[in-house]
Amino acid sequence: MPDISDANILVINPGSTSTKIALYYDEDELLDENIGHRIEDLSRFNKASDQDLYRMEIIVRVLRERGVNFSKIHAVVGRGGLIYPIEGGTYTVNDQMVADLKRGVMGDHPSNCGGLIAYAISKSLGCEAFIVDPVVVDELEPYARISGMPLIKRKSIFHALNQKAVARDIARKLNKKYDMLNLIIAHMGGGITVGLHKSGRVVDVNNGLDGDGPFSAERSGGVPVGDLIKACFSGEYTLAEMKKLVKGHGGMVAYMGTQDMRIVEEQVQDGDEQAGLIYHAMAYQVSKEIGALATVARGKIDAIALTGGMAKSERFVKLIKDSVEFIAPVHIVPGEQEMRALALGALRVLRGEEQAKIYRHD
Repeated sequence: MPDISDANILVINPGSTSTKIALYYDEDELLDENIGHRIEDLSRFNKASDQDLYRMEIIVRVLRERGVNFSKIHAVVGRGGLIYPIEGGTYTVNDQMVADLKRGVMGDHPSNCGGLIAYAISKSLGCEAFIVDPVVVDELEPYARISGMPLIKRKSIFHALNQKAVARDIARKLNKKYDMLNLIIAHMGGGITVGLHKSGRVVDVNNGLDGDGPFSAERSGGVPVGDLIKACFSGEYTLAEMKKLVKGHGGMVAYMGTQDMRIVEEQVQDGDEQAGLIYHAMAYQVSKEIGALATVARGKIDAIALTGGMAKSERFVKLIKDSVEFIAPVHIVPGEQEMRALALGALRVLRGEEQAKIYRHD
């Protein structure tokens, strides 16, 4: 087993109050660390993307303390942020991507720092900088963009990194190529996104960021439109409050006062009827979303995967599996594998298995 001094890939994944880093030697993980940040330190910055140099200095210091041999790093890969929509894959971080991440062209989020930090470190080391399958991956079919209102288009914003990684893993298990399969992947965490991976492209998926699709631990899902409009113009809520009701204060936390599914499961086990109703309703909506996507592929689905933090719950997974396994075999992939997915995305390029894509926006 190689040690840290042999690492050739550095992975950086910035979150709201922490930055995850990992070191890999090819497919072997040598270090996985979560660096916490104090709220008061982060609050000094006007935008999340302005935290890039602050986070980078801490990352470099930690790596030096761990004895990393920077001369052996061949690639630095960062979590992809909110850039303009792109198709899936591994992208070289270029000047245009850096400018768009810094400006926050699709929104300001800590993940924007991923590409910025990767770029800065790679420049100092003279190596490659990449991002892999950011949340803005957009491979929707034209008819999947139609909302029913010309004013509004359906958008592709989902857990692309973990969904694509799980899809590739299933393809390996089935001894087939990813682009030869039809898969439905449901990522179930704070938000829930369910995507149809058809011949290697996610041709339809709900926008989990803005509340589309099934409700989740903290998001409302697709609520009845007429009643939502009435609530918006009732005078009882501000714009900010309505946004919170959809994202952050919606879903399970709105009904049960907690977004911790372990607590809700305990209540279900104790015979709490309200907890049981809402818990089953969430599984019901995920199952229904999977069933709807199966029709897009005319029922020709090779496999279904349930992943994300909520896939760790045997009770919740069973509710969904019992409803959808008539469509295709169901694979359970608990948790998320974002760090590994980022490393493997860079490794595929380093090995020449695929070519890094170039980010452009006219």
